[in-house]
Formats: sequence, structure tokens, C-alpha cells
Amino acid sequence: MKKYLWIGLLLVLLVACAPMSTFVATDMPSAIQKELILATTTSTRDSGLLDELLPIFEQQSGYTVKVVAVGTGQALKMGEQGNADVLLVHAPASEVAFMEAGYGQTRELVMHNDFVLVGPDDDPIGLRGVSSAVDAMKMLASNEKAVFVSRGDDSGTYKMELALWSQAGVELPKEAEWYLQTGQGMGETLRVASEKGAYTLTDRATYLAQKNTLQLEILVQGDKALLNIYHVITVNPQKWPAVNSAGADAFVRFILSDQAQKKIAEFGIQQFGEPLFFADAGKDEAQLGK
Repeated sequence: MKKYLWIGLLLVLLVACAPMSTFVATDMPSAIQKELILATTTSTRDSGLLDELLPIFEQQSGYTVKVVAVGTGQALKMGEQGNADVLLVHAPASEVAFMEAGYGQTRELVMHNDFVLVGPDDDPIGLRGVSSAVDAMKMLASNEKAVFVSRGDDSGTYKMELALWSQAGVELPKEAEWYLQTGQGMGETLRVASEKGAYTLTDRATYLAQKNTLQLEILVQGDKALLNIYHVITVNPQKWPAVNSAGADAFVRFILSDQAQKKIAEFGIQQFGEPLFFADAGKDEAQLGK
């Protein structure tokens, strides 16, 4: 009897001493709530990061995650309409507006990487090594040899592109031979840019994940203006009572846990020689990129 009492006490102590950032599955989902809808960006899918993280979460939590990979604007719209339970997105200004409108319950910093300008190796307009992304955009708009391929899809990448054009004082044409819009995700936009020998703006992770299939090189990088920050947002159940709030909370706990953050920090190093994302849970967002 004493033996079992000591074992029970030991288990209680182990649970009490477990670090707060460790993901521990609590109540297993009911059959009705087993599916969790994650609306996220194409970059988290195309880079392969979700393939690394989701099987672990599903095994540990009991949830089955349905991934809807779209532009950040569309992901936020899904949240506004109650058509997703949790969001993983990268357009901070739009995210703040989403939260202020009451559509989100919680918003937490997860990770970051950066955007880069890529183009053909021969670089006909000489972008290689330009330190300012805004200066690079001015060169793209003013050189007749340049062709730029845009996502044009209300994604976080497209929002960044538009901000850079605005800062460069460039008014985009409705139609022009030098400015093409795919209306598709990052992977497809990179493919089109590669086929046309054109330039485009991309998140680093998707580019590196597909580099071997592309005839594109990184030409402009390192500007603080190109910082690419990801947050996880739970959809507000007070707005949409039918959302899987328990599943969304479980996903947030997981992606902020030491286990998931370690996976994020190491993702890409073995294959590409550098991380595709930098893990940021618990960090001061204002200090990122400094």
C-alpha cells in the first residue's frame, strides 16, 4: 500500500514541476470536436513546416487538423466568418485590426523569418547587393528590362509588397507588361517568376524549400523592413459559439511549447544549412530583427 502511495506522490510532483511551456494534452476531444480547422498561409505549408509540426500535435492531442492554406487576408476573413478555429498568419497590421474588431480571442507571437527579393542569376537591372528594399522597388519600376511577378492575392506577402511600392512612391499600373499578378500562392508565383526570368518578393522559407526547382537567386535581403512575423490567433467563441475553442487553445499551447519551438528553430538547418524560421514564443516583438 505504501509503495503505491509513494508512486502517486511522485507522479503529482512530476506534473507540478513540469515547465509551463511544455505541451500537455488535457481533456481529449469528443467525436464532434475532433476536427480542428487551421487557416494559415501558403508559406507554412509550402515550406514543409506544417508537415513537421502537425503529426506531433495530432498524436499528442487527439485532434485531427484540417489545414486551409490561403493568403493571410483570406485566412483572417475565414476567422471573421467563423469558418476557422485558429489562424497562423503573418500580416501584423491586419491582425491587430482583426483583434480590435473582436474577431480574435488571443494573439501570440510564434516565429519570424524575412522576405527577400529574388530574380534571375544574370540580374539584368543590377539589384544584387542593393541594401534598401525600397530602393530596389524603385529600380524595378523604372527599368524597362525588369519584369515583376506579384501574388496579387491579399496575402501577407502581397501586403508587404504593396507597402514597399507605396514607400517607393510607385503607383502600380492596372495593366503593364512588366507587372504580372498570379493570384496564387507563393510556390506557384515563384514558379512563374522562374519561368519568365522575372523578379518577385517571397518569404525566405518557401524560396529555400523550392530553390532546387527554380532559376532564381536571392538578390536583396537583410533590410529590417523585410521582417516577416507570424502570430497564432484563436477565433473568438463569443462571436462564433460553434468554433472549436478547446482545440484552438490546445494548438496554441502546443505551438508555443518548448517542443514545438525547438522544432521550428531547427527546421531547415540539416537540409539547407540555415533555419527557415526563428522561434519567438515569449519574446519581445519590438526587439525582433535588431
